[in-house]
Amino acid sequence: MNILVLGGGGREHALAWAIKQNPKCDRLIVAPGNAGIAQIAECAALNAEKPALVVRFCEENAVDFVVIGPEAPLAAGVADALRDAGIRCFGPSAAAARLEASKAFTKEICDAVGAPTAAWARFDAAAPAKDYIRAQRAPIVVKADGLAAGKGVIVAMDEAAALEAVDDIFGGAFGAAGAQVVIEEFMPGEEASFFALVDGLDVLPIGTAQDHKRVGEGDTGPNTGGMGAYSPAPVLTDAIQAQVMDQIIRPMMAEMARRGMPYQGVLYAGLMIDQGRARLVEYNVRFGDPECQVLMMRLGAQALDLMLACAEGRLAKARVNWSDDHALTVVMAAQGYPGAYEKGSAIAGLEDLTEDSFHMMFHAGTARQGGQVVASGGRVLNATARGATLAQAQARAYGLVDAVDWPQGFCRRDIGWRAL
Repeated sequence: MNILVLGGGGREHALAWAIKQNPKCDRLIVAPGNAGIAQIAECAALNAEKPALVVRFCEENAVDFVVIGPEAPLAAGVADALRDAGIRCFGPSAAAARLEASKAFTKEICDAVGAPTAAWARFDAAAPAKDYIRAQRAPIVVKADGLAAGKGVIVAMDEAAALEAVDDIFGGAFGAAGAQVVIEEFMPGEEASFFALVDGLDVLPIGTAQDHKRVGEGDTGPNTGGMGAYSPAPVLTDAIQAQVMDQIIRPMMAEMARRGMPYQGVLYAGLMIDQGRARLVEYNVRFGDPECQVLMMRLGAQALDLMLACAEGRLAKARVNWSDDHALTVVMAAQGYPGAYEKGSAIAGLEDLTEDSFHMMFHAGTARQGGQVVASGGRVLNATARGATLAQAQARAYGLVDAVDWPQGFCRRDIGWRAL
């Protein structure tokens, strides 16, 4: 098969790495890719958010299957255009992708089926939003309704921070994503991620993970796109996973189909676990980043078979073969992230790393300039490892970190601390 992966971050490097291991993969193209992806696949300059361009590229390159990594092409309708052209793809329609593109839409689906989630309200002006905050009191959560690259959520522990968040969102801090604000009840507990494949009818759980959103050790400092992750997540017990399937995912997917927008792709449920019960925080309509890295590390070549089964409506007969293992990834980021940071610093030592099914350095924000790999983003590298225990996976991942010579980078040294 000729396979195209859309995207150029650490998630797409991990997807490409897993797909490449499957003998079904003959030719692998990633658009746009990055310096690390270029070592295992062809990279193509292609605007992944233009449906017509993606379809034309697939026809010119005899692409058999497209895996859509980021959320923006999904919201732009790339999956719809590919299906209309008869090209198999992995990812939901633009209508179904509203589960991530609009937080209010997801809340409406929750309310329709009685799925457990935080109490909420939606506003399109600052004054009533602020009145609501004063009535509800802090702590409270303020969200830009639309896609904000993982950055439009403010967990306000006091009223002043919540009111400031409303001003920031309506003031354009998150662009068009902030046309409306969703304000939610603060949910105590431990956050974890549950992943399932959905083919419109059937749902197949494919794993759990837990990420570290805050930039500082001990989960302190501002939120980021994710500073590390591990899989499986011990807090998601078998009983809680069954509750999530029965009360959240299955009924919500049935409601989506009832509304004429059946979901097809991976569904990432962000959950808050408290006193042995889970409530839905939000959905993502793609693999998380960096959660994808630990899931692909554990799934390996079967990831392609599972995604094909999803795209072809064969999930009812699909099975996941899990090893009794653990995976952990550490994000190496540019100094200053998630605030202002500089691009272009050289990264040395990458060519000497041991890379195999137990150790991989996935590239997130890298480029090649003048024969050197340089940092081109905020989150730059994902040191990822498997082990028989989480402690072993952690030791291997930090071994990769310590082998890299990049003074302009930093990482957290406590990834996995909750489980360990």
